[in-house]
This record gives sequence, structure tokens and C-alpha cells, in this order.
Amino acid sequence: MTETRTTHTEATAYDVVVIGAGPVGENVADRTRAAGLSTAVVESELVGGECSYWACMPSKALLRPVLARADARRLPGLSASVQGPLDTAAVLARRDSFTSGWKDDGQVQWLEGTGADLYRGRGRLSGPRTVTVTGPDGRESVLTARHAVAVCTGSRAQLPDLPGLDEVRPWTSREATSARSAPGRLVVVGGGVVATEMACAWQALGSHVTVLVRGDGLLGRMEPFAGELVAEALTEAGADLRTGTSVKAVSRENGTVVVLTDTGDRIEADEILFATGRAPRTDDLGLETIGLEPGSWLDVDDSLRVTGHDWLYAVGDVNHRALLTHQGKYQARIAGAAIVTRAAGEPVRTERWGAHTATADHAAVPQVVFTDPEAASVGLTLAEAEQAGHRVRAVDVDLSSVAGASLYGDGYRGRARMVVDLEDEIVRGVTLVGPGVGELIHAATVAVAGRVPVGRLWHAVPSYPTISEVWLRLLEAYRDA
Repeated sequence: MTETRTTHTEATAYDVVVIGAGPVGENVADRTRAAGLSTAVVESELVGGECSYWACMPSKALLRPVLARADARRLPGLSASVQGPLDTAAVLARRDSFTSGWKDDGQVQWLEGTGADLYRGRGRLSGPRTVTVTGPDGRESVLTARHAVAVCTGSRAQLPDLPGLDEVRPWTSREATSARSAPGRLVVVGGGVVATEMACAWQALGSHVTVLVRGDGLLGRMEPFAGELVAEALTEAGADLRTGTSVKAVSRENGTVVVLTDTGDRIEADEILFATGRAPRTDDLGLETIGLEPGSWLDVDDSLRVTGHDWLYAVGDVNHRALLTHQGKYQARIAGAAIVTRAAGEPVRTERWGAHTATADHAAVPQVVFTDPEAASVGLTLAEAEQAGHRVRAVDVDLSSVAGASLYGDGYRGRARMVVDLEDEIVRGVTLVGPGVGELIHAATVAVAGRVPVGRLWHAVPSYPTISEVWLRLLEAYRDA
């Protein structure tokens, strides 16, 4: 880790102070510095944040060999060569390379190259437009912001209140992505993205995985068929999937984790991962000094400005709008532009899809779940569209009917859904499930964010033979419905 910069005994003024140097904070700083605003960035851990060291990058590095092997096994002439186990040590070593060994020198160099000043330590609000930074050596620096303070502190794993949890030393997403070896037996509690991805990864890397889901299926925020197809594949891979099951108590006996469920089961494992939600990193942020509740999510308008505070912005997970790295970076671009515009004394553009309005948070949030099969979605599900009062129709296509999918691998299984607004004749949402579909979702994102008329989509000709030809099949299904 880079050495702590020299601290200041008197207040140092900047145009903008950013708390948190993850991808979101980095992008806010990049935008404000590019416009010539002096900017300080405060970070208590590693520059690059959760995504770089404990979430997106290490988890996808773990999953890529898993998905590549699965794809290879679907191809005659290659499948016989990849029937053996993965080289777990090599996979973990490659994972380590993507985290730079949990050192942030490269990211620090990039951040400092923007001209922003980096302060190592815990940053807390100590009044309006004021941030006090307590460095690793206990010394304090006081920073003041002429125009804006941007809170980009992200979120942390939320653990349930369970008897015996402390002594178990449970995994959260951080331990699941940074583990040094595959546990022989792993219990995964939860049915969302982290739970399904880590179950897929560690099952393939040699662990026997048991997944405990309180609800009746996986990936509850996507179309139901997404969770169904992922559950089917996890079970076929050897995972033990139990729905309608909650953890009642946990303990560690002679090194073994013992899980008691509300269904009366006793499960033994070497480790247990709780993937049961996120909480905002605002509990030690000094929110009480400006009349806000410590530990709360921060409510913002569409320019990411905190309600009731014209100088304070909350960007990324901390505002609870869309807990995804790419969406947080999008918000950072919007917030950065709004800060710069307001600093110049110019009016911000508040119309939908304007330069200072994070409209996509409501209408066009894309997401990819990197399981086998992959699940990808953007916009509204059918149920969400109906609940929002839109008059819509959903059309479904079996992805295996597309020539490109058949070429991708034998026995290809997948499904696609397009939700069409019958009044505006635009696409409200798309969900794709199947091997390789993660690379297809941006086309759907463009269609949803661009409000492209269905009639115009007929003229967007998909290349043959690719899986993207599913767009033609979906349009045909809509026409013929």
C-alpha cells in the first residue's frame, strides 16, 4: 500500500472532496479534475475499492475458467480433453493477479495522474462542507469543500442476527472471493447474485456446495425462468440446492461448521457463506453532524444530490438505487457533470435522459450473472412493468432455436424474453439466459435506454449465424402474437 501523505494541521480547502476511492469515487474525481476543479479523495482501505479486490474482478476471475470449461465440454472434438478437474491453484493464482495481490499501487498512480490529492485514512463529515480525515497514525486532516462533498463509500455485506454466528467466523462476499483454497464442504446461504455465482465457482473448484434459499427460487429480481435454469444447472453440477429453507442457528464444533435449519436439518461444512444482502457504509461517516441518520441509505435526486443538502452528493451503492459497479460509475459521470455545472453557476438539465439526470437508474439498469448458464437482464421484468401500470406484452423465445446457439455448443439450453410496451411500441425490458449471453445484453440496453421503436428494430439486422439472431426471433414472436 502507498505511504500515507503528509497530513495538515489546518483546514485545507478544495473545490470537491470525495469520500471513497472505489470505481465510483474515482470517476467522480476524474470528472471534476478534468473540468479543472481541485479535488481531494479520501480512502480508508485500498484505492480501487470493493469491485477491484473483493467483488467484480476476483469473482469473475474465479468464474471465467469455470464457464470456459463448461463451454468446451459442449463441443465434440474438445470435450474429451476437458473432463478432468480444474487446476484450482492456477485459477486462484490468476485471480490474485487481477487483484494485484491486494496492493493498490497501480490504482493510486492512476488517481494521482488525474491531479487529485489522495488522503489515506477514515473520512468523516464534521459539519457542512467539512471532512475530517483520521490517518493510520492517528493524525487528523481537515478538508473543506467550496462546491461539493461526494459520499462514495459503497456498501458492505449484511449478516443476519443468528445465535453462534460470531464463533463460526462466516464468509461474506469478501472471504468468498479471496479464499486461499477450496473448502471441502461449503454452505451458501442466499439465492441472489453473490450466492449463485460463488456456488457455481466453488462447486467447480472442488467444494461440495449446499445452497440454502429462504424463498422458493434463485435470482428473485429477474424473470422466474432465469432462476429456474440456473438452479437446474447448479443441481446437475452436483450442488445440493434447498429452497424454502432458513438457517436457525450455527456453531463451529472442533473446526466444523454446524448449521441447523428451520426444516429440522443438520448440515456440516468446513465454511459457510452468508450472501443475504448489503448495508450502506454510513455508520461511521459523521452523518449526525449534518442532521442525517448514521447507518442509513442516503436519499438523492436524479443528479445524485442528497435531499436537503445542496452541497452533498451520494453516489453508487450508498444511495441504494442500483447496487452495481457499472451503474455506480454511470451515476459518477452524471454527478460529476452536475457538480461541475453547478460550480460554474450554470443551470443543470433536469429532464429525463438529460446530461445531469440518472434516468437509467429507473428505466435501463443492465446486469449479468456469471453463472453457467449466464443470466442477463435490462429494464423491467414483466411483473415490474405491469406493476408500474404499463400495458405490455411479453414474448419468449427458446434460445436453442437460434443457429448461433446451436453452433456455440451441443445441447445449448437458454431462453429469451422481450417485454414490449403496447402503447409506445418500445422495449421495456429484456432477459436472456444461456451460455455466452452476457455479451448480448448491451444491445438490449441500447434498445431500452434509447427507447428504440419496435418497428425500427426490424431494420437492425443481426449477423448470421450468431446468438444475436435471437432479436429477429423475438420480433417475429411479437409480430405473430
